[in-house]
Amino acid sequence: MSSTTSALRTNWAEVEAQLNMEGHAPLPGFLSDDQVEELTRVLHAHLPASSSLEDEGIGRGRSLRLSGGIVPWIDVLRERLYEALVPIASRWAEALGAPVRYPATLPEFLQLNVQAGQARVQSFLTRLGEGDYQALHQRVDGEHVFPIQVVGLLSDPDADFTGGEFVMTEQRPRMQSRPMVLPLRKGDLAVIASAQRPHRGTQGYYRVNLKHAISRVRGGERTGLEFLLHHATQE
Repeated sequence: MSSTTSALRTNWAEVEAQLNMEGHAPLPGFLSDDQVEELTRVLHAHLPASSSLEDEGIGRGRSLRLSGGIVPWIDVLRERLYEALVPIASRWAEALGAPVRYPATLPEFLQLNVQAGQARVQSFLTRLGEGDYQALHQRVDGEHVFPIQVVGLLSDPDADFTGGEFVMTEQRPRMQSRPMVLPLRKGDLAVIASAQRPHRGTQGYYRVNLKHAISRVRGGERTGLEFLLHHATQE
């Protein structure tokens, strides 16, 4: 089953309910074995062109930016996911009283990005070896930020690595940060809040702030996928 087929078969109403409750929603087995293997091959083949997470200030390990059509079906998948998630993003904006109107398609949204000086693709493959980690972070650079993004796991936590858990924190006003661990398996994706989401309280909606990270890999090699539905400003 292709990832496009997975997107069509996903119950997005359930995804929205989970996002509204927790700020994340799992998409188990979303990527096929062939897609996982292709992404892993691409990552290892292009490691010399990858960048250091230390240079980005968000941890230790390697990150390969998926720009220039390195994996064409990833671009198609981003479009399908945008179309599925844009109604949720629009409802979030309405709940928070934000004057944001997201276009119906990803190319239209990215055109707004480019016009605002945001032209740097934010789709990544990541490789974390023993001792590597990804620090708590958000990728919210630019005027046009899509509030939902996607992460995934390309290796087997039982056989390929230990440690390396995907972690999120949620900060609500006047409350301690709440930690969450997403138990991803090989081929799983998860939809997460990029930075903020609405939470309904007794007096209406308010913003909660979220960050995500990957805990230190204790052994082996962890490969993953992270992509956002907005571009960043040029460095």
